[in-house]
Amino acid sequence: MTHPKDRIDAVVLVGGRGTRLAPYTADLPKPLVPIGGMPVLEILVRRLRHCGVRRIVMAVGHLSSLIMAYFGDGSRFDVSIEYSLEDKPLGTAGPLSLVQSLTDPFLVVNGDLLTDLDFRVMIRKHHSSGALATIGLFAREERIELGVIETDDEDRVTAYIEKPTYQYRVSMGAYVFGRAALPFVPVDTTFDLPELIRALIAARKHVAGYEHKGYWLDIGRPEDYTRAQLDFERMRGRLLEGPPE
Repeated sequence: MTHPKDRIDAVVLVGGRGTRLAPYTADLPKPLVPIGGMPVLEILVRRLRHCGVRRIVMAVGHLSSLIMAYFGDGSRFDVSIEYSLEDKPLGTAGPLSLVQSLTDPFLVVNGDLLTDLDFRVMIRKHHSSGALATIGLFAREERIELGVIETDDEDRVTAYIEKPTYQYRVSMGAYVFGRAALPFVPVDTTFDLPELIRALIAARKHVAGYEHKGYWLDIGRPEDYTRAQLDFERMRGRLLEGPPE
């Protein structure tokens, strides 16, 4: 097994259409939408390079030619970039069946990730836990602006909670997998990462969580994109380069 100090590959998922971010994604793939004068995917590539990743495989689909033209072979970012092009949409996990010779373990990352996550720390956590898969987690809380009613099976009201706040942990879109997870991905079939995780759990494989306590933003809606622009200007060095070597 490759030790976390050694070479680590990253598969970056950039094949989606980004429909929730319209109209910004009408003519651009979502990973090329600019933040602070550069594509959000470039920010991620620079962070991965800073955290020791030297080989990146971009799983491309929608408007792939634009992504390939911008990043090329990755030499100007001091990484090696390869491309895995789907003949048909394969979901978020399906493209893993097309990628050859990945390190053990390897990263899988959404191409629109904006975060100060230290991938090196996450990989060390994965290695020390003995897990087959590790999911990056982020704590969120959501306030319900209504009174929430709880009832029993006979519709008797058992609780009335006014405007409660719920706390939960969500997937960041960053994963570490051991190569032994790859046989769980069907070939030439649409298959998503939640399905892969559920398959591993069903097979009683060790799936770990790694909670990131820094910055993370899901750029899913136009209002999130506006916030990303403001946050990037305020935390440019921290988000662009990540933690110091």
